[in-house]
Amino acid sequence: MNVAKSGYRVFSANSSVACTELAKKITERLGVELGKSVVYQESNRETRVDVKESVRGQTIFIIQTIPRDVNTAIMELLVMAYALKTSCAKNIIGVIPYFPYSKQCKMRKRGSIVCKLLASMLAKAGLTHIITMDLHQKEIQGFFGFPVDNLRASPFLIQYIQEEIPDYRNAIIVAKSPAAAKRAQSYAERLRLGLAVIHGEAQCSESDMADGRHSPPCVRNTSGHTGLELPSGKQQAPFPGIELPIMMAKEKPPITVVGDVGGRIAIIVDDIIDDVGDFVAAAEILKERGAYKIYIMATHGLLSADAPRLIEESAIDEVVVTNTVPHEVQKLQCPKIKTVDVSMILAEAIRRIHNGESMAYLFRNITVDD
Repeated sequence: MNVAKSGYRVFSANSSVACTELAKKITERLGVELGKSVVYQESNRETRVDVKESVRGQTIFIIQTIPRDVNTAIMELLVMAYALKTSCAKNIIGVIPYFPYSKQCKMRKRGSIVCKLLASMLAKAGLTHIITMDLHQKEIQGFFGFPVDNLRASPFLIQYIQEEIPDYRNAIIVAKSPAAAKRAQSYAERLRLGLAVIHGEAQCSESDMADGRHSPPCVRNTSGHTGLELPSGKQQAPFPGIELPIMMAKEKPPITVVGDVGGRIAIIVDDIIDDVGDFVAAAEILKERGAYKIYIMATHGLLSADAPRLIEESAIDEVVVTNTVPHEVQKLQCPKIKTVDVSMILAEAIRRIHNGESMAYLFRNITVDD
């Protein structure tokens, strides 16, 4: 394809060489060259972007993979989008396979919904469309005021199961928590396999620190007290006593496995594998229940901190993730980690959006819960 006549450009917003590998694979499949730009950090850690070619009137696709330094990657994307916007690009479409801060999409005590903030920042920077993959919660799409195409990696992971796992017909799909049961059920139905759910582990990471929620309401004794005296000398009616119903605290049941995993291959499916502690604990439970092989399937392999070492020392036989996040260093540390390439579907999404074609083909046989 002639880049000059294609009507669109594909740029990478990453300053790290390791993070540009996915962008190179996508452009190779599209038959175009990667746009000429320079993204770097100055000595004071400020992000600078220089676009080296004209983008006036063009549709621009920015591919941004998210490395461990999440905040730097976000700034690179924002600065590049704004640079293209001020250079009169017609449309700016972000290709963000792993959307950062997607776990912070719900209000937690006195926290904030950071994912909504990031969506607003991307829109302000100039993005008009986003292509992503397996959002942590599909409702995140509602944070944006422009189109969001949430692609799925499950067809690639299912193909890996069918082609790379011997005797996969003797496998069972496992959800490591009740919250992941719908995703696991979708895999089980398409593979014609059984389903098991691990129940009883911690369901969220909220700490039990005192934040004022458990403090008793103030109950005032109004006997013999006519009211509060204001500076003006007037009397204010006393605040009445409050009697709220007693709220029972939740108690987590003992860890159990709902479903028979004895003598089978256990395949745990999820969208993100970052802190592997829950997965390691789930693998130990499945081993105790008689599973003889344990696989982990996840779209985004963040694999932070000591994840490679913990996986290597655990009962897990293999961890399969896609290349939405660069993890070559982790693979060198742990040979159990395998990668599935999803550049094909990302390239096809770019081609269809540019040509104004329907995206429905990319979602065939995909359920809402997948």
